Amino acid sequence: MGKILEVKKLKVSYHTYAGEVQSVRGISFDLNENETLAVVGESGCGKSVTAKSIMRLIQTPPGEIKQGSEILFNGKDILKMQDEELRKLRGGQISMIFQDPMTSLNPTMKIGKQIAESIMIHRGLNAKDAFAEAVKMLETVNIPNSDKRANQYPHQFSGGMRQRAMIAIALACDPKILIADEPTTALDVTIQAQIMDLMKDLQDKLGTAIILITHDLGIVASVAHRIQVMYSGLIIERGKTEEIFKNPQHPYTWGLLLSVPRLDAVNKDVLYSLNGTPPDLLKPPVGCPFAARCEYAMAICNESMPEETKLSETHSVSCWLQHPMAPKVKSPLNVGGAE
Repeated sequence: MGKILEVKKLKVSYHTYAGEVQSVRGISFDLNENETLAVVGESGCGKSVTAKSIMRLIQTPPGEIKQGSEILFNGKDILKMQDEELRKLRGGQISMIFQDPMTSLNPTMKIGKQIAESIMIHRGLNAKDAFAEAVKMLETVNIPNSDKRANQYPHQFSGGMRQRAMIAIALACDPKILIADEPTTALDVTIQAQIMDLMKDLQDKLGTAIILITHDLGIVASVAHRIQVMYSGLIIERGKTEEIFKNPQHPYTWGLLLSVPRLDAVNKDVLYSLNGTPPDLLKPPVGCPFAARCEYAMAICNESMPEETKLSETHSVSCWLQHPMAPKVKSPLNVGGAE
């Protein structure tokens, strides 16, 4: 699989009355063809800002993508594209599913027309043929009675069906990359599973590369090929899905995994939660951003940011516990860890 997207040293800030909020602080990663990359982390860590940067949807001002950042799609820098190129890129080459379909869909326009509009813009079909394609797309995302549903408004759809409609709009022009920003938020567990299975099936059929943004590691286990964990605008651990689940090495990743309910838990009435809050990105810490919340923190953690340590060809982590002179710490998970 070849690289379809390369993000290099991405920095994004927001200028506010209180000062400059450094939302994304120099992250680099890539995405391969026909791959699902999960970007995981709690609210405010920079996941959605990263996604919007790829789509060039950062509103300026107050937002600013810093000089030196690069986002290469098939070798071409998106950050240097002109307006006409961006119009062709968005929806045609890269599509995005936003968090809340009720606010993303136009409440005054029928669902079929909303899908057809994208098809007319990017594929050049007339209104009649585009609407027929829209009905087919609703069938593709498993919406029953698609010819009838195409003539209904968003408020006539359930939450799960609205999310399917959003996926239909995103995939209508056969994009190379689909960015799904919290696609299962506010949906019940059964519908969450259906949406994730649908995205996996559509990827198998269409070969679309997916960037899946979520705060929940539990929903990515069966769909993601690779996972990268974000915290405080940085990528602190990355690896294949099995590496992150079976051999996580960063204390924050341990916390995320511990917060996922487990069937084999001794006390099912108590859920794990991380103490403390993320650092203020108006004044990011000079050391590890997780140090203030980490029970394994050492003096060096507050003084200097750790280098990224490669644990394998595909697995790396930024944590001082990987230093040869650091004390040996055993993971609190029963699935391996630092020893």
